[in-house]
Amino acid sequence: MQKSIAKLTLALAISSATAAANAFTLDEIVVTAQKRPQSLQDVPVSVAAVDAEKMSDAGIVDLQGLSEFVPNFSINETGISTTITVRGISSGINSGFEQSVGMYNDGIFYGRDQLARLPMLDMERVEILRGPQGILFGKNSIAGAVSQITAKPTDYLEASITALGSGDGEQDLRGVLSGPLVDGLRGRIAVLDRSADGYILNTITGEDEQQENEQVIRASLQWDLNDVTTVNLKTSQSTFDSLGRNLEVFGDAKLEVPGAVTHLTVLNGIQASVGQPTVEGKLNYSGSMNGSISDNEVNNTTLMVDWQLDDLTITSVTGFVDYEFDEFCDCDFTGAKIFSASRNEKYSQFSQELRFTSELGNTVDYIGGLFMQTTDLDYRDAIGFPVDSIMKVILSASPDQQTQSIANLINGSFTSREFDQEGDLWALFAQATWNIADNFRLTAGGRYTSEYKEASRIQKHTKNGYADPVAALINAQLGANIYTGDILTAGLYGGFKIEPHEIDGKLNDSSFTPLISLQWDADDQTMLYATWTRGYKSGGFDSRSNAHPDPNVKNAQIGGQDFEGAWMFDSEEATNIEFGSKMVLADGAAELNLALYLTNYKDLQVSQFDGVLGFNVTNAGEASVQGIEADGRWAVSDNVMLTGSAAYLDFNYDKFPNSQCYFGQITNSASHPGLCDVKGQRKEYTPEFQANIGIVWSDQIADRFYLDASMDIAFMDEYIYASNLDPKALQEAYALVNIRISLANSEETWEVALIGRNMTDETVINFGGNTPLAATLTQGSGNSYYGFVNRPRNIALQGVYRF
Repeated sequence: MQKSIAKLTLALAISSATAAANAFTLDEIVVTAQKRPQSLQDVPVSVAAVDAEKMSDAGIVDLQGLSEFVPNFSINETGISTTITVRGISSGINSGFEQSVGMYNDGIFYGRDQLARLPMLDMERVEILRGPQGILFGKNSIAGAVSQITAKPTDYLEASITALGSGDGEQDLRGVLSGPLVDGLRGRIAVLDRSADGYILNTITGEDEQQENEQVIRASLQWDLNDVTTVNLKTSQSTFDSLGRNLEVFGDAKLEVPGAVTHLTVLNGIQASVGQPTVEGKLNYSGSMNGSISDNEVNNTTLMVDWQLDDLTITSVTGFVDYEFDEFCDCDFTGAKIFSASRNEKYSQFSQELRFTSELGNTVDYIGGLFMQTTDLDYRDAIGFPVDSIMKVILSASPDQQTQSIANLINGSFTSREFDQEGDLWALFAQATWNIADNFRLTAGGRYTSEYKEASRIQKHTKNGYADPVAALINAQLGANIYTGDILTAGLYGGFKIEPHEIDGKLNDSSFTPLISLQWDADDQTMLYATWTRGYKSGGFDSRSNAHPDPNVKNAQIGGQDFEGAWMFDSEEATNIEFGSKMVLADGAAELNLALYLTNYKDLQVSQFDGVLGFNVTNAGEASVQGIEADGRWAVSDNVMLTGSAAYLDFNYDKFPNSQCYFGQITNSASHPGLCDVKGQRKEYTPEFQANIGIVWSDQIADRFYLDASMDIAFMDEYIYASNLDPKALQEAYALVNIRISLANSEETWEVALIGRNMTDETVINFGGNTPLAATLTQGSGNSYYGFVNRPRNIALQGVYRF
């Protein structure tokens, strides 16, 4: 019913816009989706642009907040990564992955998923390009690109302070100062200080989580060096830290076999033995977890120089990005002290792009250039058992003498991983548009990319800080020469499918990604286009597999277990066909944009949970993605604006014989025993239908004040949120309602607004899966699920003062 209402509402808005004829016209939306300023209506790409005013009015603080307003785009924060999805395609959980959706900040490629968590401050706009962007954006943007454009220094003095506070403990303070410094030199500085208390009650600590603390400072200079040269310099530092998780454990299940037991039955028995509260197993904004911490710092410096030479612009973009984060996770997701996990990542990147852009309006318009980038990644993680881990209690209860011996040794032990990777990349790109006639254009382009990566991974076990405890210690306890290797290897971590190993590798990868596009101006109000292009995402190395990729390397247990990890994975390719139109309706009072697409993917890179603690990367096979996207706006009158967007998505795995089976599923893959063939199924995060409709009303009151009111309704169809496609991991369809009412004086020097978010109080899971160790603790007979839950209904008060 909700789906039908959403479709009908959008259809009515579009019909009314088409039929209307009035004197109201829309302001032009200018984007740089093709690396030069153009009207959105002239760009033959499916682009969604969200400006600074909309982000401020909606209280959007990061990219994840844009998901509600842009169909076929979502960002989902997980326990150990951030997933960016466009048209159902994303990168999985692994630090070795390039991102399928390229992120760019003022033209600088942000290739690491952790950078998607950066707070957004003082933005001009965000452009979301859907579909492969293999020419002008290039770097692995096989599913799409997100381009963030920050506000630039102004020719006039501008200053503002914005404050927001909500009933759930959010406090957000922002300040901007911009203007001329000396003749030809302008500056801008923006600062942010934000904190939030969270909304998931931790029944152990009694505090709400996830608690957030964010600070950003950014300074920009713009210098007119001479009549033809402009220099833009920007530097920023961001810290974003969190305490706890917005996570719940729920959905207890067991197999219908003799002796089967549910996970929560076992878990709550353990919790009771150590005096911890029970896990209810319901979605009720509460959970029982020990402490989780994430501390992040990001630094960025960007230098852009533009030379205007007659009808040619030469642009140099130089960027340096580095970050470091430290995370500690109670990754069994329970209050019982079973095991803990930590991560540390250091990353630095230097890039240089030189671009040549012609003026528009010639017989042939062109853009081309070269790009190079160097990267250095150091990733460390560890999983271990604290000295008070109740795993000792569990193992001590075993009648087996060897298992009891392990119980005396595990506390204070851990297994750690080191992953190091260096990379170098260079690319040449060019795109030209031949204006065959006044109303007909042909665009062709290509990008050649060459990339080199060198990586190593080391997995090792330690006990109280010392590696490789001697087997003699164990043999002395048992009174027999049973163990010939490390007891931690032989008896404990092997049980979690972890084996010590050391491996390295080198990768040389290259690609050519072409594009052909036709545009036809059917009349002054309608542009039609057809595009064929290829996308590419480079291969790499698995940073998080817990075992050696060769099953003949048996380091895990006595006699050796046939563990098979992962290491090198292949590149991913896409072929995309898109038909679209950009239409101006109702004498300029309305716009309607449509895109119909079909994308075929080969060798999809996926990261799959191994059922215990680890993830293995594999190339899934093939998938086809097709659908239609629509967005529009209509100035109904001089004080009423309607906006709408919708997307239909059909995702199908054409080949995927090696998917992880979900709990209780019987293996059905002829070529991969123990795994499942999911050919013909949809991927996670692929809702069939999404829509957003918004209305803004504004009017002047008594010639002294402006009163504005707006409402946005975002509909999301049902989707599975677990990568193993478990049908029980289903988020049901929902509709989010956001409202805003504001009052400003006629000079617009101050404004006060009341913001209501998720007014229908929908419970939404944006990421989840099987609870770690559920199968281990129940000997494979029981399971439960965990989910990261979005914010419930909240009300905020916002104030703005402009100097």
